[in-house]
Amino acid sequence: MGEDRVTRRWNAETWPIAAAMIPFPGRLPDGRLVQDAGPEVWARDLTDVADAGFDAVDPTDSWLRVADLDPAQRADFIAICGDLGLSVPAISTSRRSVIDPQHGAEYLAYGHRVLDVAAEMGVGHVSFGFFGPLTPEQMARLWFWTTEGVKNPSDPDTYRLAIARTRELGDHAERLGIRISLEMYEDTYIGTARDAVRFMQDLDHPALRLNMDIGNLIRLHRPVEPWAEMIELCAPYAGYWHVKNYYRMEDPSSGQILTHPAPLLGGTINYRAAIRRVLELGFDSPFLVEHYGGDGLGVCARNRDYIRGILAGRTVLND
Repeated sequence: MGEDRVTRRWNAETWPIAAAMIPFPGRLPDGRLVQDAGPEVWARDLTDVADAGFDAVDPTDSWLRVADLDPAQRADFIAICGDLGLSVPAISTSRRSVIDPQHGAEYLAYGHRVLDVAAEMGVGHVSFGFFGPLTPEQMARLWFWTTEGVKNPSDPDTYRLAIARTRELGDHAERLGIRISLEMYEDTYIGTARDAVRFMQDLDHPALRLNMDIGNLIRLHRPVEPWAEMIELCAPYAGYWHVKNYYRMEDPSSGQILTHPAPLLGGTINYRAAIRRVLELGFDSPFLVEHYGGDGLGVCARNRDYIRGILAGRTVLND
């Protein structure tokens, strides 16, 4: 199921580039959760992924929580992926922060289950984040990032708790031979490049890396660090990487900022330059391609091909 990280040599054709499942809703029109809908529904969505030319998928937990499937259900999921030729190089979690004021301990326990299931499935990478649930106002917007959401507390005790619980997950991951990547997201402890570097330095853990999802930041309707500066600061810590792009329009005279989802090739971030830079610094993790709006899966497929073009002629020994 997962990518064998021992003496595996990746090139442009074999580098794992996984489809995110965010184009697929976690709830069906009849009100059922995909979690409870069973193999027929999972197979339908995963067949779309395979038909789009993907050979890898990340079962993003906003779609399906593989760690909360029972063993028989998980066996069904693994069999479906195998039949469709889909590997699972990584598992991403979303909005299950270990410092959530109500559910932090519950989400910490969930994080440990994700790591155990990842190891069981041979998955080498897991993504966690500190971002909270969408607010009612965000859910009412066309694009949820156009209004502010939940912010991480500024008090030192919660920051220390974030460090302690993340290290706990890191220790678990290290024992299992798994790498954790922490997803950059606005108004969290890794919500700017400088904050992310500080947090990684405070963590100082060999199993913990950064998920440099700077698309989460470029899309904000507020001033942000230049994308190239973000890459330069964060690339030395780069791990499993969610990549997506946005058009960003700024009017200095009025202060108005507008953003819209874009393909990797066409948005504000120059991913050719960004990917080449992290490769120079030894990047050796899978990619996840994401896109909101429109035919998200179709855009992700084109983004995958664009990345393979950038990787042409490059090889990494992943160990």
